[in-house]
Order: sequence, then structure tokens, then C-alpha cells
Amino acid sequence: MKKTFAIALALVLSLSLTSAFAAETLSVIATENPHAEVLELVREDLEALGYELDLTVVTDYVVENPATSAGDVMANFFQHLPYLAGYNAEVSMEEQLVPVIYTHFEPMGIYAGTKTSLDDIAEGDAIAVPNDPVNENRALLLLQDAGLITLPEGTTLESTCTPEDIIDNPYNLEIYELNAELIPGARADVAYAVINGNNATLVDLVPYVDGLYAEQPGSAAAEAYVNVVVVKPENAEADWVKALEQVIYTQKVYDLIVEAGFAPVFEVAAAE
Repeated sequence: MKKTFAIALALVLSLSLTSAFAAETLSVIATENPHAEVLELVREDLEALGYELDLTVVTDYVVENPATSAGDVMANFFQHLPYLAGYNAEVSMEEQLVPVIYTHFEPMGIYAGTKTSLDDIAEGDAIAVPNDPVNENRALLLLQDAGLITLPEGTTLESTCTPEDIIDNPYNLEIYELNAELIPGARADVAYAVINGNNATLVDLVPYVDGLYAEQPGSAAAEAYVNVVVVKPENAEADWVKALEQVIYTQKVYDLIVEAGFAPVFEVAAAE
């Protein structure tokens, strides 16, 4: 009888300890590079803080915000601030999201397609640009900065210009609007391609190495297009958000971002 009681007591204690130390699941949806790489890098650090990372990796920009708004995941990591603002402007108050962890800037660049230098640009050349409103405007501003087109006076990063808004196109460039994730694969069909930083690195293009022309650190774009971890407003001060920030603001994450060709926007937290 005593033996049976002892076994039962041991089982209860074992279950209690298991429950006490069970890790909380932290579900995040992210695009591949460098977002998913950052999260994989800090997986064990999260585990040490009591969180088990449940990471979903996707290749487009379509599902991340709706999944977070619906509560299917707790956070997402793929977008910059203007993209988030564009999403919030189109959804109800109940679907609004907020940025909580500011990580890095991914320069947009003009890359070679069938031509390897901007000096070779010619009449009627085709250039692929992202087709979502925020990144298309950004791409057109980059083409303007490179001296290839002229946009209306007063155009800023907050504008929503499309190819129809171009007021001077001296080379009569053909602007092809494509989903951002498809542009790297379309380079054989265009003279040049304007590619987001994360999509560029997926095909081993480093913005400041392979780009023919790219946004620079310290530019208005660098300040505006900071990539962020995003959550529902009620989760902004959650302990798991603080834990995620703690493991991201580290030297190894800083170094990973730099090695990917991007620019970190955070200072490494001092070791305690």
C-alpha cells in the first residue's frame, strides 16, 4: 500500500514539475532572409527564457498580417513601417497591428537583368518593379534618384506613384509591375530589375555589392523603411515580446544582419 502511494506521489510530482517548466509556445510567421534566419539563430536563446519558437516561413507578403490580426500567430517579421501603415489603413480597428521590435534596414536596389551596367541603358529598355503600392512608389523614387525618370514635384516616400505618374521618361523605359517575390526570377526578361533587399539576398544578391544602384544608409529611405516585428496592440507589452527583443538585440543577430548586406538599426544590449 505504501509502495503504491509512493509511486502515485512520485508521478504527481513529476507531472507538476513538467507543467511548471513547460515552455510557452511563441508562434511567429516570417519571410526567409534575414527574418527567418534571425529567428532560427535565437531559437535556443528563447528556449532558455522559457519559450518554444513555432516558426512558419513564407515567401510572399500576403498572409502574414491577416494571420497575426486573426490570432493564428502571435507575431510576424517581414515588413517595414510603411508597408504596415498601408495595411492598417485598409483594415478595421479590430485588425490593426503595431510594431514592437525595430531591427534593420534593407536597401532596395537596381540590379542587372540582361544588361550589367546602367551606362548601357537604351531606348525602350524594360525595368521590373514591385507592384504593391508602397514598394512601387519606393522603386520609382529609386529610378528617379538614379537619373532614369522624373516624377511629379513633391513626390516623397509617402506618395503612391505608379508608372502612369512619370512625367519625364527620356529613355521611354517600359516599366513592368510584378509581385516583389517574382522579380529576381524575371531578370532574364528585363534589362534591369528593382528588387527589395530580402528578395535580393534569396538569390545571393548583396545590395551594396551586386546592386548597380541602391538606397544608402542615412538616406530618407533608410530612416523610413525599418523592418519590424509586429503584433496585435494588446500584446505590445507582453513578456514574450520583451523576451524576443532581448534575444534579437544581441551581437550575433547584429552580425548576421550585416553579413546579409543589411543595416542594423539597434544597439547591442550590454551583457548583464
